[in-house]
Amino acid sequence: MSKVLIIGAGGVGRVVTHKCARLPEVFSEVMLASRTLAKCEAIAAACERPIRTAAVDADDPAAVERLIRSFGARLVINVALPYQNLPIMEACARCGVHYVDTSMHDELDDTVYDYGPQKAFGPRFQEAGVTGLLSIGFDPGVVNVYCAYAQKHLFDQIETIDIIDCNAGSNGLPFATNFDPETNLREVLCDVPYFEDGRWHTAPALTISREFDFPEVGRRRAYLMAHEEVLSIQENIPGVRNVRFWMTFNESYLTHVRVLRNLGLTEIKPVEYNGVQVIPLRFLKQVLPNPAGLGSRTTGKTSIACVIEGLHRGRRRRVRIANVCSHEAAYREVGSQAISYTTGVPAALAARLILEGAWSRPGAWTPEELDPDPFMDAIGPMGLPWRLEELPVEHAADHRARSPRRSQPVLRR
Repeated sequence: MSKVLIIGAGGVGRVVTHKCARLPEVFSEVMLASRTLAKCEAIAAACERPIRTAAVDADDPAAVERLIRSFGARLVINVALPYQNLPIMEACARCGVHYVDTSMHDELDDTVYDYGPQKAFGPRFQEAGVTGLLSIGFDPGVVNVYCAYAQKHLFDQIETIDIIDCNAGSNGLPFATNFDPETNLREVLCDVPYFEDGRWHTAPALTISREFDFPEVGRRRAYLMAHEEVLSIQENIPGVRNVRFWMTFNESYLTHVRVLRNLGLTEIKPVEYNGVQVIPLRFLKQVLPNPAGLGSRTTGKTSIACVIEGLHRGRRRRVRIANVCSHEAAYREVGSQAISYTTGVPAALAARLILEGAWSRPGAWTPEELDPDPFMDAIGPMGLPWRLEELPVEHAADHRARSPRRSQPVLRR
């Protein structure tokens, strides 16, 4: 019998809870915990079988440890804030239980794109005989598995990987982020590390863009962005020379982001207001729409893919591995929009694969370090079908981002 503890009761937590609740043969009991108990209870009330709930301070490893032990969890799925990855991992290491999250650890005051702090738990997890799986959302996450699948089955040598992400949905609001506003805005506005011609470069945010053809959406302009999967994929796909992440934004969104930045509302350095220290970005988060509540009003689709080029049997090959997800269909199934759905489903599947043994590998790993086949076989039936398409081979010059850049960047958000 395998009990699973889910920490985080936002939109992604809702998806993970629903998916785990539907697998009683894998997850004998499910508990959902968050700082705010009422959020957990609201999600539990909509599930198809009884779900236990609890309040927990995920910043406190001792509090998480007590909850793990009292519930008897065998695995923890962390869908809380990225700032809480390390304390939750610490609790899991102390208890000797499996761990899954959906994004790299983040620190508010000094964030560096670096899996080192999380990978440092590897020896402790290995000694305990448990698996720590890092960043298994969609991007990062599923796209990492797509790359591992391509390396294993489609190419003799991968040279170029472009991860492309388009949210072609609409919620009808003047401005709202698709996931946690604090994480989203910092991600959009930070300098962009990317790997090109076999070395690292950086570029200012929102300065490099190009058009891509997105399945079921069509041609859209996407911007080069910082994303953690670029780091781990570059490390774990041998010989790759180009790895980049691109995301689409509409002009209204970009205008709002630039205005907020110019007004100082995206800053993380505290300012004093009426004798109280206030972080502008966290204040802004409180007045923006909650992404977890946007599902009922969001229409359209997400279209996310890896465009991969390299050599296969002596010839150049270029493919696209993609998923298209409907916001409306996601809401009908679990009450969340497609951004939360595409993040939560992979986390639930990864937990299942760990408990069933297919992804049980003591230590701390990113998704492309594990065998892609069990995941690729199961992700479609879990709700995120994928497609493989052959594409025309591009001229090598078309792969360049073509922007002023500096080598050896400090990879800071």
